[in-house]
Amino acid sequence: MISVYKLKPKFQQLLTPVLLFLHKHNITANQITVSSILLSVMIGVLFWNADLSKWFFLSLPIGLLLRMALNALDGMMARKFNQTSRLGEVLNEVGDIVSDVIIFFPLLKFQPESVYLIVIFIVLGIINEFAGLIGKVIGKQRRYDGPMGKSDRALILGIYGLAVFFGADISGISTYIFGLIIVLLMVSTYIRLKKSLHES
Repeated sequence: MISVYKLKPKFQQLLTPVLLFLHKHNITANQITVSSILLSVMIGVLFWNADLSKWFFLSLPIGLLLRMALNALDGMMARKFNQTSRLGEVLNEVGDIVSDVIIFFPLLKFQPESVYLIVIFIVLGIINEFAGLIGKVIGKQRRYDGPMGKSDRALILGIYGLAVFFGADISGISTYIFGLIIVLLMVSTYIRLKKSLHES
């Protein structure tokens, strides 16, 4: 299945100089993870207040790109410099879920015509992440399979932020967009669970 996640190795390669710089300045994996969570809160707050200034919509493409970089860097730091820990895993997994809810919640404000679909989308996003975690519990590894993982959702919201910033109005088609996203999330969750069960 096509997913932005498949670009992760190339993305990590580009981030290697940043990783070495952070390590040189004694920045730890857990500090990067916490920074990612705080950044997500900032994105959510700016997004919620984007009706005050359309420039706040740019917090989505810019902020989510930075968040993806931080999410990649904390894992790279933990593996390369032996900083893996149970606390780190908890911060990473719980932080991602909480961050997603905070960032996607303002959609309820800006696309009220699709409020029920957005709620389903947010809930399925959480379930999708838990489905990935189950792979680590009953299988051999955490699963990132499927067409609507965390990176894909970030890409879509980033595009949404750019589109609204430049004056696009998706209210007439938002139900179709979120309906498609929900279907892809269900497919992604099914694939993750199926592969986890197969591995076990």
